[in-house]
Amino acid sequence: MIARTLFFLAAFVLTLAVLIWGSFWSGAYWLFLVIAPLILLGLYDMMQKDHAVLSIYPVIGHLRYLFESVRPEIQQYFVESDTNGQPVNREFRSLVYQRAKGVRDTRPFGTLFDVYENGYEWVNHSLSPKPITHHHPRVRFGGSDCTKPYDSSPLNISAMSFGSLSRTAILALNKGAKEGGFAHNTGEGGISPHHLEFGGDLVWQIGTGYFGCRNAQGDFDADRFSEQAQKDAVKMIEVKLSQGAKPGHGGLLPAAKVTPEIAEIRNVPMGEDVLSPASHPAFSTPVGLLEFVKKLRMLSGGKPVGFKLCIGNKAEFLAICKAMMETGITPDFITVDGGEGGTGAAPVEFSNSVGMPLRDGLVFVQNALIGCGLRDSVKIIASGKVLSAFHLVRLLALGADTVNSARAMMFALGCIQSRLCNQNTCPTGITTQDPARYKALDVERKGERVAQYHASTIENLVDLVSSTGLNTIEELQPHHIFHRIEGTEVKNYAQLYPGISDRCLLSESTCPPDWKADWSRASASTF
Repeated sequence: MIARTLFFLAAFVLTLAVLIWGSFWSGAYWLFLVIAPLILLGLYDMMQKDHAVLSIYPVIGHLRYLFESVRPEIQQYFVESDTNGQPVNREFRSLVYQRAKGVRDTRPFGTLFDVYENGYEWVNHSLSPKPITHHHPRVRFGGSDCTKPYDSSPLNISAMSFGSLSRTAILALNKGAKEGGFAHNTGEGGISPHHLEFGGDLVWQIGTGYFGCRNAQGDFDADRFSEQAQKDAVKMIEVKLSQGAKPGHGGLLPAAKVTPEIAEIRNVPMGEDVLSPASHPAFSTPVGLLEFVKKLRMLSGGKPVGFKLCIGNKAEFLAICKAMMETGITPDFITVDGGEGGTGAAPVEFSNSVGMPLRDGLVFVQNALIGCGLRDSVKIIASGKVLSAFHLVRLLALGADTVNSARAMMFALGCIQSRLCNQNTCPTGITTQDPARYKALDVERKGERVAQYHASTIENLVDLVSSTGLNTIEELQPHHIFHRIEGTEVKNYAQLYPGISDRCLLSESTCPPDWKADWSRASASTF
């Protein structure tokens, strides 16, 4: 690695220079008082396990922490905003770091937000908070057609593939999932040995490339799928239709990150970019999608099967709902991904400007299922920029049964958002296939931090729900969350995101006016 090589080279050159100089002038040996501590610091940096940045960049890596320590606090917090204009990344990244490390995460001097600024959100407390009785809430996935239902945590690891992430990052995430009792979504890159080593619960994602269950031509292979899906570690299967960070675009794993191991796992050739098509070759209609879901459920031995998508054309999702009613086939869950999601494998235009944001998409899916009378048969998972327990509460109130997070889990691993994910030069060893870099990520310590972050966030989630006077997370409703519109105008989520009545879409007379055009265009026979 360049940084380590430069360190050793500099140490050698400086030491040799002092020795040569000292042969002419004895006073030169005093330079060792400066050089020796730096050399010892560099050696310590390379051996320590807490900070991958220091292991990869000995000595000079300390500059990052120095600059952070002197940066004005307000600059640290107000840098990047979420979809409602709330400061998010650096403030909440700090929160995740603290919880992952098991250190105090309380804040002096009250809220950092301007509570009178447009976009500020909060949940109202009760003067009669309920005692906490459900410290580890679980949500059951699996309908009447499932013989192997799964009891899930409210917070789980979102889809990130081996290939996009390093082997040590996958190992640490799965170790955290095993220790904390929550699920680890494999991403579309297939099930690797690193997903299986610690035995953490897996949600196996099947993308358009069918990695791990494809033949040489790239088509779906039922026998390969069945062999993998029936492994004990696999608890659910998720068919990826689209991803919030790049909906309608497909995927790309650069050739530089395709190792022999990844090529074998994915059944792809070495030395070439790995492309995932924008759509599935195995089906082309809403009915075909549901028949594929039914087939996967049978091939997996009765495990819960669902699909993931970012909402785009509303009529296309309503077409899937119509197909559910016509065929009687329902997925066990639907994962709603937000257009604000992140990736290193998409053009900026797709990342920034394509796909419905998570809250809008979540509300639409919730209402569509209610309007068709299907909501009781299908669980909803929300995925997109979730870092704190309040973020969880907002999504659960809008209809999600559980929530997936990728960003927070990466922060727990030590991600510093260097945005080099697609260049194989990640300075923390998380998104790289370079052994000199990923070996700096200590699996044992980082796995513990992932588990600690999850445990602390769930603890705060339960505490928040208790403070509102509710007994369980299932009781959260849109009217519990408030949003400042402008000045003194405040509305709750029930007013901002109005619901529709049960089965109202099934009759011309009860179908809401703003749903009629999309509903009439929707057809179970075509997207």
